[in-house]
Amino acid sequence: MITASTSIMLDTRRPLKDGTFRVKLRITFQRQRKYYGTQYALSEEDFSKVQGEKPRGRYKEIQLSLQALEQKAVRILEKMPFFTFEAFDRKFLELHARKDVFAAYEQCIKQMSENGQAANANFYENAYISLISFMLKEPPINRRRLSIQKSKERKQDLVRRKKPLPFTDVTVDFLNSYEKWMLSRKKTLTTVSMYLRTLRTLFNDLIDAGDLSRDLYPFGRRKYRMPASKNVKKALTLADVEKIYNYHPEHDSQAKARDYWIFSYLCNGINVKDIARLKYKQLSRESITFIRAKTERTTRHALKPIVAMRTPEINRIIKRWGNKPTSPDTYVFPILREDITPEQELAYVRQTVKTINLYIKRVAAAVGIEHNVTTYTARHTFSTVLKRAGAPTEFISESLGHSNLKTTEYYLDSFEDDVKRQYAAHLTAFKKQADKKRSGQKHIKRPRAQQKIKTAYPLYKESLSVPIDNSPLNLQSLTRSYTSSGISNASYVIFIPDKV
Repeated sequence: MITASTSIMLDTRRPLKDGTFRVKLRITFQRQRKYYGTQYALSEEDFSKVQGEKPRGRYKEIQLSLQALEQKAVRILEKMPFFTFEAFDRKFLELHARKDVFAAYEQCIKQMSENGQAANANFYENAYISLISFMLKEPPINRRRLSIQKSKERKQDLVRRKKPLPFTDVTVDFLNSYEKWMLSRKKTLTTVSMYLRTLRTLFNDLIDAGDLSRDLYPFGRRKYRMPASKNVKKALTLADVEKIYNYHPEHDSQAKARDYWIFSYLCNGINVKDIARLKYKQLSRESITFIRAKTERTTRHALKPIVAMRTPEINRIIKRWGNKPTSPDTYVFPILREDITPEQELAYVRQTVKTINLYIKRVAAAVGIEHNVTTYTARHTFSTVLKRAGAPTEFISESLGHSNLKTTEYYLDSFEDDVKRQYAAHLTAFKKQADKKRSGQKHIKRPRAQQKIKTAYPLYKESLSVPIDNSPLNLQSLTRSYTSSGISNASYVIFIPDKV
C-alpha cells in the first residue's frame, strides 16, 4: 500500500520582510505535496543549525519541537486505513489547535463545563484570562471593582484580541516573567502558584498524549519551581472558638452565619459546598457521612468517605436552620434546589460563603478576635485544635479527607507561644533539679483559691499531686466557676490538699 511521507523543510520560495523563511511540514503522497505551517521563521543558516547533529540552546528547543510535530504526523498517517489529504487535515489541524496553550485551555474549560465541574471550569477560565492579560500587557480583571456584566465584557474583549501561544514558547523565562508581572499587579504567590498549576496540568496532558516532547517541560527541578507561599496562621484558639460559640447574635443573619461556621468546625471542617450538598440520607443517628466534592472526581479510584460524629450542638443547628426531612433525598439545609444547573449551584454556594464571611467577621470583631475569620478558618481550626489536643496526624488527615499527610501538615498551624515556652523549659530542666539539691528542700507551689486561673483552654482539667516525705498527698477536688475577661461561666477543676 502506498503511504504518504513527511519532512521538515524551509520554504525559501517566499522570504519574509526580515529575510527569514517559514519552517513547514511537508506531506507528500503520489507526487502531490501539501505544506503545513509552524510557528518558526528562520534564516537558512539558523535552519542548518537546527538540523545539525548536536544543536544547542534555542536551536535544540526548536529541533525538539519540530521533531515532535513530525512524529505526530507520522502517527496520524500510521493510523489511517487509507490516505487522503482531507482526512489528514482534519486530524492534524485538530492537533495543531491543541498545541496552542489558549486553545488547550478553551477545550479543557468546555469539557469541565459539560461534565458539571462548574467551579473547576471557572478557575481554569480565570487562569486563562490571566495569561491572556499578561501576553497583551493588560492589567488583570478586578472583579471587586467591576460589575458582573462589565467583567464579562472585559473578558470577551481580551479573548477577541488574544494571539496564539504555542506550548513551545512557554519556557522558564516566560514563567518567571509571568510571576513577576502577577506580583507587580498585587497578586499573591498563592494565586500565581494555583494559576500555573492549571498550565502544568495542560503540559502533562499533552506530553502523556505524545503530542509534546518531555524535554520541553518547563517545570520541575532546575527549571521553574512553583512559588511556595508562607503558611500564615489561619486557626483560632479554643478560647476564641468559645467566644464565637457563646456570642449572642443581634439578628438571624448573624445567628445563621455563626451556626453554619460552628457546624463546619464541628463536622471535621466541612466546607460550604459540602454543607450545601448534604442530604438526610447521609445522616444516621450517630454520624454524618459525606465525600468531598473537591476530590470526588480527582480521586475516584480511592474515594474516602468522611465521617463526622453528631453532637447535641450539631443536632441543634440542623433543627434550627434545616429543612424538614420529607424524604432521604431532601437537602439538610435550604441552600440548593434540585432543579439547578452546575453553574447555578456554584453561584448559590458562592453567595452563601460570601454571606457567612460577612457576618462571621462582624461576630469575631464583636468578641475581640483580631484574626481574619472566614469559612476557611473553621477547617484550619478544627485540625489545629485536634493537633494541640494530641491527636495523631494520621487521624486528623483521615478526618479532613486528605489523601496524604503532607497536605494535612500544611493545614496544621504551629504551636502557640505558651506551649513552645513549656517545651523550651524542658531543655534546661537539669537546672531546677540542681537548685533543689542545693537548697535541700522541696518548693511546693500551692494554688490559691482566689487566684484567677490562666489557661488557653477553657474546661481544661488538671490534677495536682505533690509528694511530701515520699508519700502522696490526699487530694480533695474542689470545682469552682470563674469569670475571666471575655469568658463567662468557664469551669475549671482545681485540686487542693486536705492538709498542708
